[in-house]
Amino acid sequence: MNGRALLYCAGGGIGDSLVSTLIARALRAKYETVDALTLPGHRAALERVPDLNGVLVDDGGDEAALAATLRRRAYDACVVTWATARTAKIAHLAAIPVRVGQARRLYSFRFTKRVVVRSEMGDVTSHWGDIQLDYARALGCDTDDRIPGFVPTPDDEREADALVASLGVARDGYIILHPTNAEAPKRGIWPTQGWAALARALHTAFGLPVLISGTPADAAINAAILREARDDANVPNEAFHDIAGAAGIGVFGALAARARGFVGITTGSMHVAAAVGAPTVGIFPFQSDFPERWAPAGVRTAIVRPGFPCHPGDTKETCRDYACIAHLDVERIVAVTRGLLERRPELKRAAEK
Repeated sequence: MNGRALLYCAGGGIGDSLVSTLIARALRAKYETVDALTLPGHRAALERVPDLNGVLVDDGGDEAALAATLRRRAYDACVVTWATARTAKIAHLAAIPVRVGQARRLYSFRFTKRVVVRSEMGDVTSHWGDIQLDYARALGCDTDDRIPGFVPTPDDEREADALVASLGVARDGYIILHPTNAEAPKRGIWPTQGWAALARALHTAFGLPVLISGTPADAAINAAILREARDDANVPNEAFHDIAGAAGIGVFGALAARARGFVGITTGSMHVAAAVGAPTVGIFPFQSDFPERWAPAGVRTAIVRPGFPCHPGDTKETCRDYACIAHLDVERIVAVTRGLLERRPELKRAAEK
């Protein structure tokens, strides 16, 4: 085993990049060093992936300068998972001798090995991790371990300790609820009542505080969910805590690793939670979702499929009212969560109440 390989994953969300690191794991069977080149917002997540030796950033700047940096590193092979005219050109300009990327594109001539992406051919059941590994297979590499790696740093652990202490919550005595995806803060119409009802139901079912997670952009949505969740005389206020913006991706990973469970909409946080070993329930509310393709990959995971009819032609980016979010099937989600968690001895009694 020798040589250097580059995983160029500069597109999509954090979940896309994290799942793509399975390619890095596969490549390590052939290459001594495997680095990643990713988006600035994905860097922190990939720096915590043990299958990578280093993480570089594509900030969208000068193509020639970035290609020169890569050329100096003398990579033997490059896998481009989110191919665009830019990413294909940079890998080509860097004079990396073996370049693997998507087939059937105008810029595919820049790749020395071209992979037809199965999802483009109508495959809606293969997991994205397995689809991504087709790139590694083009180089004769593969892996049977399909759970992405994510290891919080010691600083992440200390910050997680400080955060739960400030909330008055036991170090490992809580459930994380993640109610938003990237579209939620953009549209201004994200319903909150279904998530508030779910937060109350999770607390009632398991007798544990619920930490409502999110990014800084989700603060207004989370605040509304918190108010509505607390608007119940039968549930104490300390049962719910909003941590939107309070934890970076590493601290979130540390929190999720200790959590009794993670329940949330399909997003990057769901993939991180599953990767660190949290019992993870992924909620797929939209009919346009593909649960088999994007299911969380972990030791103990479950999915809740779409159960509410969408308007014809709706997607999560264009939906007019997000009625499926307003009418979350709380009873079904709690039942799935119970099935996942009640195997833990310390929760069995609470789950049976």
